[in-house]
Amino acid sequence: MHINQERLRSDIESTAEFGAVPTDEGRGRTVLTGSEADRRAREFLCERLRDAGLTVAIDTVGNIVGRWIPETADPNAAAVATGSHLDSVPEGGIFDGPLGVYAGLESVRAMQEAGLEPTRPIEVVSFTEEEGQRFDGGLIGSAVASGEIDVADALEIEDVDGVPLGDALADIGYRGEGRADAAEWDSWIELHVEQSERLETAGSPAGVVTSIVGLSRCQIDIVGEADHAGSTLMGERSDALAAASEFVLAVEEAVNERCAVSETAVATVGKLDVAPNAPNVIPGSVSLTLDVRDVDYDSISHVIDEARSSLDRIAADRPVEATLEHPWDRAPIEMSERCRAALHDAGAAADLDTLDLHSGAGHDTMHVAGVTDAALLFAPSRDGISHNPREWTDWEDCADATRVLAGALAELATE
Repeated sequence: MHINQERLRSDIESTAEFGAVPTDEGRGRTVLTGSEADRRAREFLCERLRDAGLTVAIDTVGNIVGRWIPETADPNAAAVATGSHLDSVPEGGIFDGPLGVYAGLESVRAMQEAGLEPTRPIEVVSFTEEEGQRFDGGLIGSAVASGEIDVADALEIEDVDGVPLGDALADIGYRGEGRADAAEWDSWIELHVEQSERLETAGSPAGVVTSIVGLSRCQIDIVGEADHAGSTLMGERSDALAAASEFVLAVEEAVNERCAVSETAVATVGKLDVAPNAPNVIPGSVSLTLDVRDVDYDSISHVIDEARSSLDRIAADRPVEATLEHPWDRAPIEMSERCRAALHDAGAAADLDTLDLHSGAGHDTMHVAGVTDAALLFAPSRDGISHNPREWTDWEDCADATRVLAGALAELATE
């Protein structure tokens, strides 16, 4: 099979124009679900799918499914599926998501042009609201497709202005019918940029993911007392931010210690809301999030237990009240040995090295893997930069990773 690098590049660069943002370096895009940029990106994809002879279906939550049924295939056989997403973070890069969608389409075109004879249909999928930037939570389309979120509940998820997802999709003409059901797929492979430096460091053109980290998220609220910054003596203060700062450092210490057991353990306090947030007022309350991830679920549990203990100690030592809620918890998930073997076979056939590695980020694949055989393939990211206009994967690397994807899809579709 021949991967047409220029055609793949053209698809991705054309998509980069939708929601393009000015930048001093790199190429940026902002594509939020239900926006005009989202509509244009979706329309372009649907046109490209139809140009390649795929039929296009839009489900109720806006998932786009392009279906190719070769003459040699049983139309009733379970399909082999591939894809990713088209939405982005604000001022994100041009590869995160679109590479996986258009690599899937290019794989189908390469099979068609090579005259391959798959015995299963192949579907190219773009999931709705992977990033979770407008409708909180993320991975909504794949969660619906895997049955983890009910369609009706997903449509009622609101943005900060109270607009439901269903209305936003209807506004751009992409609230369709039915539900794409990932459990009906024979298998699934997603190609994504790595968002790290391991492949670049190793000089490898493709990474076969062994497992996706588990992810737990906690909400911590610390309440002290707002007071005057000048007239309140240090010994009389109930400073919520000082208590929160101590908590952040305690979490950092706990996860650093855990790295001696599992080097892939990470924890992040990435969001703080401080009130009243004034320069001459002692902070009276702080709300913050704690994000803990690892391929070892015991490490996640350990770090959260240590965080909870630290918070109890801080509340006992300082004149503050503190609570920790744990609303979101997802265990690590292993990738399918069958799909991983197909990716390694494809790499060997194309004379391309494939490196085993784990994924520290969540992707749509983590939902799909719960209901069918699934794998995740990485392409190198320059300097590991992602969610940034400077995100970059060389076009040759895009094409090489697509060669591996196409070979694996072809193998799975002819088993």
